Amino acid sequence: MQVKPYFCFINYQYKMAQPLAERMRPRSLKDYVGQQHLLGKKGALAKQIKEKAISSMILWGPPGCGKTTLAHLIAKEIDRAFYAISAVDASVKQLREIIASANKNNLFQPESAPILFIDEIHRFNKAQQDALLHAVEKGQIILIGATTENPSFEVNSALLSRAQVYILHALKEEDLEKILLHAIKKDEGLKKKTFEIKQTQSLFSLAMNDARKLLNIIDLLAQTSLKKVLIDNTNVESIVGQNLPAYDKNSDQHYNIISAFIKSIRGSDPNASLYWLARMIQAGEDPKFIARRLIILASEDIGLANPTALVIANNCFRAIEVIGMPEGRIILSQTVLYLATSAKSNSAYQAINTAMDLAKKYPNKPVPLHLRNAPTKLMKNLGYAQNYKYAHAYSNHHVDQEFFPDALSKTQIYTPSDNQRENQIKEYLRLCWNNRYEY
Repeated sequence: MQVKPYFCFINYQYKMAQPLAERMRPRSLKDYVGQQHLLGKKGALAKQIKEKAISSMILWGPPGCGKTTLAHLIAKEIDRAFYAISAVDASVKQLREIIASANKNNLFQPESAPILFIDEIHRFNKAQQDALLHAVEKGQIILIGATTENPSFEVNSALLSRAQVYILHALKEEDLEKILLHAIKKDEGLKKKTFEIKQTQSLFSLAMNDARKLLNIIDLLAQTSLKKVLIDNTNVESIVGQNLPAYDKNSDQHYNIISAFIKSIRGSDPNASLYWLARMIQAGEDPKFIARRLIILASEDIGLANPTALVIANNCFRAIEVIGMPEGRIILSQTVLYLATSAKSNSAYQAINTAMDLAKKYPNKPVPLHLRNAPTKLMKNLGYAQNYKYAHAYSNHHVDQEFFPDALSKTQIYTPSDNQRENQIKEYLRLCWNNRYEY
């Protein structure tokens, strides 16, 4: 199957059936709002676009700041063929088909290389990113990747070294105001209604610096009004508050849901745990973010009650890197169920906190002589390593000796929790230390 390029101006044909955010997508750079540090007179991208000398780049910024639109407009301004895919559902096969088609169309001429736009490039696994390397390096395609995540963490170093990273900022209130007034003035559907703008605080607050979200809100207000659309705080909150999605990666709700997720697993409720997991997946949360939190939980909340939990959680993260989504949801589900139904212990978490406090309180206690190495004759003469008892030379591979500085002798840091695994640990420590520690 040959993949054909398309040219970005095709996307701007007016269709009333489209959402307002799509209808109002800028048709040229003069209509583009925001990012003047890149597109202004001294902007890093302005000169490249003017001279039609664009190189591969990663556009990093929050949702709704104009990453996708900017990629379309760059392609239009420099008159290049434009391919666009989403990292959520693209495959290595599709990438290779696009690269092969690009090579055929531009006959390997770098000066006419097409643009390949990859939305949410942070969702590409290593194999998918590696498939791009040769084509980008040889100039067969110009890569424009868009991401909301820090590319230094989410894009492999080889690909990152071949692309310039440009940071896009969240839109300001004055930017949102320009977009609002432009939509009311230019959109054919909105021009049929009368807008009365009294207050914009709630409108801009709910938009959260996101142009797409702002236009969706305006669209909703227009659809729920007859002839006159009133924009004030009360009307916006009453109509919009019940209709906007409650989850956003940059909002408090994001942190509330991950908190509920972790606490459900900690509380051994597999059903609630899966519900919050599904909420995050449907909202587009980065699966690697979820997997990283599971690794932390496996030590903090399960720990020595089931040491295999950390192995399972770590393997989950590695599998997500290889498999990606949507199949990765199955791996996350299996791991979440395993962790939620596992015995729990926070003894390792409490122990390291206690040890850190102790180290701060006594930062300079000397290491006992018998625990020091003695690689030189002088050290041996000073008593280094003398009277050290080699544990493996004694029954049960243990011998009673002091490992603390004198001032901290018999200090108890680790207290085993009450579970099957740590009860076994408790008995072993009693066997080793008799009454030295209270377990």
